[in-house]
Amino acid sequence: MSMSSSVNTSMSVLIVDDEPGMRSFLSKAMLKKFAFVETASTIAEAEQVRSQGHFDVLIVDIRLPDRSGIEWHEALDDTDRQSDIIFMTGYADMDVAIKALRAGASDFIMKPFHLEQMMSAVDRCIEKRLLKRENFMLKRELSHGQSSTIIGSSDAINEVKQVIERVAPTNAVVLIEGESGTGKELVARQLHQLSDRTGPFVPVNCGAIAPELLASELFGHVAGSFTGAKTSREGLFNFASGGTIFLDEIGEMPMNMQTALLRVLEQRAIRPVGSEKEVNIDVRVVAATNRLLVEEVEKGHFRRDLYYRLNVLNILIPPLRARPEDVVELTHHFTVQISKELGIKPVLWSHEDLQVLKQHEWPGNIRELKNMIERCILLGKPPAEYWKKTATTEAIENFGYPLDWTLKAVEKEHVTKVVDAHEGNKSAAARELGVSRKTLDRKYKEWLGQISDEQEES
Repeated sequence: MSMSSSVNTSMSVLIVDDEPGMRSFLSKAMLKKFAFVETASTIAEAEQVRSQGHFDVLIVDIRLPDRSGIEWHEALDDTDRQSDIIFMTGYADMDVAIKALRAGASDFIMKPFHLEQMMSAVDRCIEKRLLKRENFMLKRELSHGQSSTIIGSSDAINEVKQVIERVAPTNAVVLIEGESGTGKELVARQLHQLSDRTGPFVPVNCGAIAPELLASELFGHVAGSFTGAKTSREGLFNFASGGTIFLDEIGEMPMNMQTALLRVLEQRAIRPVGSEKEVNIDVRVVAATNRLLVEEVEKGHFRRDLYYRLNVLNILIPPLRARPEDVVELTHHFTVQISKELGIKPVLWSHEDLQVLKQHEWPGNIRELKNMIERCILLGKPPAEYWKKTATTEAIENFGYPLDWTLKAVEKEHVTKVVDAHEGNKSAAARELGVSRKTLDRKYKEWLGQISDEQEES
């Protein structure tokens, strides 16, 4: 990874040295690398400064008036913040160097030193921090299991793709509007991928995070800022440095957070919860909503000034019922994808199945289609037969399962219905069913084995 000479807008450094001249010299040099630079002359003063905010890099002299830098256990043992530490010393003592490295130092520099030597050490620390953030986001992306391909070739979806291509190269805020399940996150991902931004794509569902924790999740917090905040933590805006943060379901955001977000958009800086200092950011904001924000503004549920600030560029995603010609392409895509995940051969649907799918209204849009395809594959029932079961399903809901069903059939039907109700979230379904996720996965493997046997027999 090559380092840029530009300022890292989300990075911060704390310099601890009892010599005023050294603090001034390093402070001026570090401003070329970091958006936020602080200094302290003792460990006690440094710890007080550190308690007010997160620092990515600590440059610490070993010999200090109150304590040795190697004895700064509050910073060295802080596994949550994990600042990279560069120790300095004017005494050529190999034992001290070894102790410093064993204590967790990222580097050890002898005084006097050339500025290039210090800057190289700092670059290595920055590179490591950025790599850590990228790995964090990669794991987050894998856990989401999201594709970034917009499927469909209808006029309606082609128009959306054209707007994305025009808007993506800019750094302007974008508001994506569309019904639930239409693929707003896919559009946001495409905007990011077609942009020149080199940082990660960070999706955040504003409606899925408790209102009292949203500020901490987005902006981070310092130790002691609220009950349970034993240590400081970076926010998702920090992890999105140089990239894009996607604020899904922005209409669910509490009013006090709307005020805070407006300030972030205007000042391009965030303030961690409990901190008195702001941190500059370089993050593109893309928001999405399944509500009509104009109506929410008129009702007094959404700030008018924030709406105008978000609605700089607007992308409206059509519902699936408005582009039935895309249903076949989406069905093929999800069939191949789900079959691959389940480890079986892709199912070939009949012409009747595809026609039935095209005629459905799809109130849940693409999400509903994907869940239904997964359900059909797991149950071994083609879509045409699935719709024929609607009356039977209603009877089951009202009067119970048919008497001629086996216990295994009842179990499979009930479990898949609960998973459906949770839009494919098996962890949530397992909690409602009162079983572990492991047990639920085992059940699916058993049913999958039965399906494979039936396919071989046929």
